[in-house]
Amino acid sequence: MIEIPARIPVSDDTHRDVLGQFASGIVVVTAAGPDGPLGLTCQSFASLSLNPSMISFAAAQASRTWPLIREVGAFCVNVLAEGQEALSSAFARSGGDKYRGVRWWTGRDGAPMLQGACAWIECDLLSEYDGGDHVIAVGQVTALYAAASREPLIYHRGRYRALSPVQELT
Repeated sequence: MIEIPARIPVSDDTHRDVLGQFASGIVVVTAAGPDGPLGLTCQSFASLSLNPSMISFAAAQASRTWPLIREVGAFCVNVLAEGQEALSSAFARSGGDKYRGVRWWTGRDGAPMLQGACAWIECDLLSEYDGGDHVIAVGQVTALYAAASREPLIYHRGRYRALSPVQELT
């Protein structure tokens, strides 16, 4: 039996520490802006519905990029692959040329599709909801592609990680 410790007060640090136990992938949400390509890094991404095909992600309320992507109304979720930590960091920063040295091609709706990603999910913005210090965006999937041979970039306990080969359980 596990002994449950006394309740720990909820704070930003305990929230980050406890929720950091949940491993997630990393995505870069991109769009074709009027003044050039846009993009932001996001860890809070999920498949929302199979039928109809929808996804969700959370962008920081303080993001200067999210309002520009919202205005465009169409975006691509690029699921980053192992070895793309530098891309994740570049698109997480505010300002600067996030696309410097990045190879990409244009998707059906003009959103950049980043070379080397594991998957690309093209979407139309369906709706958004208040999520405290984040905005929860829901996208209607219009097209999807995968590079099944690539492994995902994982984020866990505040660090990038790689998947380990799993032993088959018998």
